[in-house]
Amino acid sequence: SCTVKTCWMRLPSFRSVGDALKDRFDGASRVMVANTELEAPTQRNDAAPHRVPRRDRYRFQLRPHNPDHKSPGSKDLVYLEPSPGFCEKNPRLGIPGTHGRACNDTSIGVDGCDLMCCGRGYRTETMFVVERCN
Repeated sequence: SCTVKTCWMRLPSFRSVGDALKDRFDGASRVMVANTELEAPTQRNDAAPHRVPRRDRYRFQLRPHNPDHKSPGSKDLVYLEPSPGFCEKNPRLGIPGTHGRACNDTSIGVDGCDLMCCGRGYRTETMFVVERCN
């Protein structure tokens, strides 16, 4: 019939999901885990055992590392430790470092010299290559 309307659940585009994750990643905040002293559930006389409410299931609370920042919300991305530096070589973590790598001094991306050289400076080389064409 013409009066029936069907609605389909659909995922957003991959690009919009990636953009939303990137925004949350850029706004992630460092937190500390603070153990809260929750009291043990009291025994009750009824046959069913006492259940801990879902919001109190975990006995820790996330607090901002910097006390001037607000506490994270339920949908905020948080981290406990900063990421390791990728500029210097660290064989234990499998990080090769960026010493000796070629960079593009005109790029503002990850291959750009400002980011890849980590403030150490870089040397520009100009090469002339002669090739035979046809």
